[in-house]
Amino acid sequence: MKSSTVRTYTTVHTWTGLIAGFGLFIAFFAGALTVFHHDIATWQSPPWRMTADADVTPDQLAQRLLQAHPDARKDFGIVLAPPGVARPPYAYWPEGGEERFATASAIDQPTEDATRGNLADFVYALHDSLGFPTVGMYFMGIVSILYGLALFSGLIIHLPHLVRDLFAMRSGKNLKRLWQDAHNVIGVLSLPFHLIFAMTGALLCLFAITFATLNVVAFDGKLFDAFGKAIATAPVIAPSGEAAPMLTLDELMQRARVQALKQGVTSFEPDYVHFSNYGDRKAVVEVRGLSQHTLGTYGTVAMNAVDGSVLETHVGKAQNTNGITNSAMYSLHFGSFGGRTVQWLYFVLGLMGAFLFYSGNLLWIESRRKRRMEDQPMKTRIMASATVGVCIGSCLGIAASFGATMLADVYGADAGLWQRVACYGFVIASAIYAWFRPLPRATRDLLWLNAVLYVALGAIDLVRNLQVWTQPWTPQASAVLGVDLTGIAMGIGFAFLARASWRRATQGDPNSVWSLDATTAPAT
Repeated sequence: MKSSTVRTYTTVHTWTGLIAGFGLFIAFFAGALTVFHHDIATWQSPPWRMTADADVTPDQLAQRLLQAHPDARKDFGIVLAPPGVARPPYAYWPEGGEERFATASAIDQPTEDATRGNLADFVYALHDSLGFPTVGMYFMGIVSILYGLALFSGLIIHLPHLVRDLFAMRSGKNLKRLWQDAHNVIGVLSLPFHLIFAMTGALLCLFAITFATLNVVAFDGKLFDAFGKAIATAPVIAPSGEAAPMLTLDELMQRARVQALKQGVTSFEPDYVHFSNYGDRKAVVEVRGLSQHTLGTYGTVAMNAVDGSVLETHVGKAQNTNGITNSAMYSLHFGSFGGRTVQWLYFVLGLMGAFLFYSGNLLWIESRRKRRMEDQPMKTRIMASATVGVCIGSCLGIAASFGATMLADVYGADAGLWQRVACYGFVIASAIYAWFRPLPRATRDLLWLNAVLYVALGAIDLVRNLQVWTQPWTPQASAVLGVDLTGIAMGIGFAFLARASWRRATQGDPNSVWSLDATTAPAT
C-alpha cells in the first residue's frame, strides 16, 4: 500500500475518531450499563420496597383509564413493569394528536414523558441520545456513521501489520507505543462487534429521518402506508357496534404465552398489551413479549379480546422477515439474545469501546506534544482538558444519577429531575474543573471522586438492604446485589486508574501535559 494512501486513511481515522469520540465514549460507557437494564430497574425498585401504584393490576389500570378517558377504548396500551420490579404499570393512549402516559393515580394528569424517573431508562437515554430526545438521537446517528468510517480506516491502516503486531504489548518508557498497542489490539479483537454496533446504531438513530427522506425522494409518498402494512402484527378489524365482556388481562397474557411457546421459544414474558375497540365484540388485543435465547427477542400474539381466539402470531418460527430483521437488529445491538454470559460479554465490550476512544484521544495528544519542551502546545492542553473533563466527568455524572435516585427515593422527591440535575451538573462541573485546575491534579481528583462515589453507592445500598441478605434468595435480590458489587468493582478500578495517573504525573516524562512540576508536586 502506498504511503500516501496510508496517510489519507490515517487522517480520516484520526479526525473521525476525534470528532465522534466524546459522544461515543458516553454511548459506550452508558451502553455497557444498559446491558443490565432490568437489573438497574430492579435496583431502583426492588419488590421489598413498594412504590406508589405498584400494587395496581393491569386490569384495574385499564378500568381507571376508561372511566377517566372513555374515548381511549378505541386505542390504548398498558406497559407492564419487568417481573419482580415494584414499579407501577402505566397506560398509553393518543389524545388530540398527542401521546399521553399515566399511572393509575395520575390518570387525570397524564404526561408526555413515559419513563420520567426510571433510572434504567435514563441511562439508556444517555446511551442512544445523550439524554436529549430526537436531536440527540439524530446526532448519535451521525456519530455512528463517523464511527463506522473510523473503524474502516483503522482496519486499512493496520491490515499490513495485523498478524505481526496483533498481540504486541511493548511496555517500557515509550508510553505512546504501549497505548498504541492496547488501542490496536482492542480495536481488532472487538472489530466484529464494533461493526455491528456502528451499523445497527446508525440504523436505529437515523431510521425516522432516512425513512421520511426515502418516502419523498424514491417512493412518491407511498412508503408510509406500505411500511405500516409490512410491520403490522395484528389485523385491522372494524368494530361490530355490539358490546361484549372482555377477558381479563391475566387470561389474555396466559393464552398469548401458551401460543408463543408453541412456536419454539423457551420463554415469553409479556411487557406490553395493546387494545383496539375495547368493549366491542370484535375487539383486538396484541400481547408483546420478550423471549430469551433467541435473536427474535420481541414477539407478539394478536387475539380476539372477547374469546381469546388467536388472530396472528409473530413469535419464534412464526416470525415474518420484517419481525426477524427488527428483532435481530435490537438483539445484536443490546446483547439480549443470550443469558448472563452474553450480557457480561457486552458489558466488557462496552467498557473496552469506551477505552478505545479515550486511548485514541491520548494517542493524538502524545503525537503532538513537544518532547524536548516543557511548555506544550495549546491544542494538546485543550484536548487533554476536554478528554478528562468529558470522559471522566461523564462516568462521574452517571454515578451521581444513581446517587440522586437513591436520595429521591428516601426523601420522596422527583427522581427524574434530580437524575438529570446530578448527571449533567457533574459533567459540566468536571469539565470546568479540568479546565482551570492543573491537569494532572484534576485527573487524579476526578478519578478518586469516581472511585469514592462508586464504592460508596454500592456499600450504602448493601447496608440499606441488609435485612434482605438474611432471607431466602430470590432472582431480584441477586440482581440488586450484582448491581451493588459491580459498582464497588468499578470504584476499585477507578482507584487503580487514579494511582496510575498520579504516578505518571510525578514519575513520568516531565515534558507532557500530564506531568507535574517536580518542585511543586506534593508527596503521594
